[in-house]
Order: sequence, then C-alpha cells, then structure tokens
Amino acid sequence: MPTISKITTQKSSEERFNVFLNDGKGEKFAFSVDQNILLKYGLKKGLELDEMEILEIQYGDSVKKAFNKAIEFLGFRMRSEKETADMLLKKEYPESVVTEVIHQLRHYKYVNDSEFADAFVRTHWKTGGKGPGVIKRELSLKGIDKATAEKALEQYTKEDQIEQAMVHAEKTVRKEAKSSSVQTKQKIEQTLLRKGFNFDVISIVTEEMTYENNDDEEYQSLVKQAEKLKRKYAKEKPSAYRLKMKQALYRKGFQIDMIERFLNEEEEQD
Repeated sequence: MPTISKITTQKSSEERFNVFLNDGKGEKFAFSVDQNILLKYGLKKGLELDEMEILEIQYGDSVKKAFNKAIEFLGFRMRSEKETADMLLKKEYPESVVTEVIHQLRHYKYVNDSEFADAFVRTHWKTGGKGPGVIKRELSLKGIDKATAEKALEQYTKEDQIEQAMVHAEKTVRKEAKSSSVQTKQKIEQTLLRKGFNFDVISIVTEEMTYENNDDEEYQSLVKQAEKLKRKYAKEKPSAYRLKMKQALYRKGFQIDMIERFLNEEEEQD
C-alpha cells in the first residue's frame, strides 16, 4: 500500500502542500492539498493510503478549492445559486463538486436566492427603472424560481410602477416632440411594454400623461413630417404625390382634415 514519503510546502502558496507517495517502486508526486485538508485527514509522513482514501482526499481538496473560488466570486456582489454554480462549472469543476459547494454555501448563508431576488428587484426597479415583467424574466435567467421571484416583486407596488413608467413616458414625449399625438402615444406604449410594464399600468400612464398637442402644435408637427416626405415623393406626378403624401401622413397619426389643409395650402403656394 502506498505510503506518504514526503510533504512539502508549495512555493506559490504556504497554505498548499505537495504530497509524495512511495509504493515500493520509488517516490513520486501524488497530489496537492489545502492546509485544512491536510489537517482534516491527518496526512503525515509514513501514513499509508489506499486508492479509495486518495480519491476521497482529492475530492475533498477539489471541494475546498471550489469553495474558495466561490467565496472570491461572491465577494464582488450578491449572486444567485445558479450564477455561482455556472461560474464553477465554467472553471471545469466536476458537477459533484459544484453540488457540494452550493450545499455548503447555502448552509453558511453565503448564498440565499430569496435575499438575492429581493435585492435584485430593488436595484433594477430603483436604479434601472425596469418594469416587473423584465425583472421577472431576468430573475428566471439567474435561476430564481417563479414563486421566489413573485414574492420579491411584491415590494414593487403598482404605485411605484406607475411612477417609474411616468418617467419613461415623459422622456418619450420629449423625444417625440416632432411626432403626431397618435405616434407619441404609440411610442409611449411600445417603450413601456419593452420595459416590462403591464397593460393596466400603461393605460393609467397614457391617460394621465400630457402628450396630445393642441391644433397648432399638431399642425406644426405635421409640417415637419411632411417636409421630409416631400423629398421622397418629389418626382411623383401631382395626383400620385398627393395620394402618397396623404397615406404617409395618415400612417403617422395625423388627422385627414389637417392633412388636407396642408396639401391645399401647399398647392395654393405653388
């Protein structure tokens, strides 16, 4: 049976040791271990080790190394269990080792998916302004189950959602200053859907928002849009030009009577 013939400290780390075995045919390096593993298994010169004991020691050392790597990873910010497991798997630790490490991390409360989900919701709601739909999808990608995600999202009240949605809507109104009222409303709805807000919240926001232009403002918006379209259809025959202008401006949300007014005024100028 192989016997430990020598234990030396690694040059790169005083907390790791190289273990040499002699199986009767000569001494050779067998494996390296962490200081805690060395003490746990009572490794010392002259100790006999069978194959199963060696495998157990190596497994324990892999768990210890993976655990240390996980602690380092968790030191930067909170992580979900899945994020931590994925990192270790990417570092090519065996699945059995990763499973054991996650179990230990959970035991020592280094990972807690409920607390992670709570913090994630607060951060992405208050600093990112995301709606609950987007946050829930992102939590799912991080391995948070549906029940835990929904529990964490309870802190994001409807009133808070409306407040965040209003911020996005106001930015959209400023951005779409040259657009028709219909276009602006559509842009608000599209933006809020993309941000993860539900139709109930979107409906409340569009009702409360002041995005509709008065007639003069609406007409000025139409003129600005029409100036761009005139270049596009400049080579068309008069009848085709009028029809295409009318269709294009209508698609942009302007009212027929206002479009007719512009086209008539344009013809009078010519």
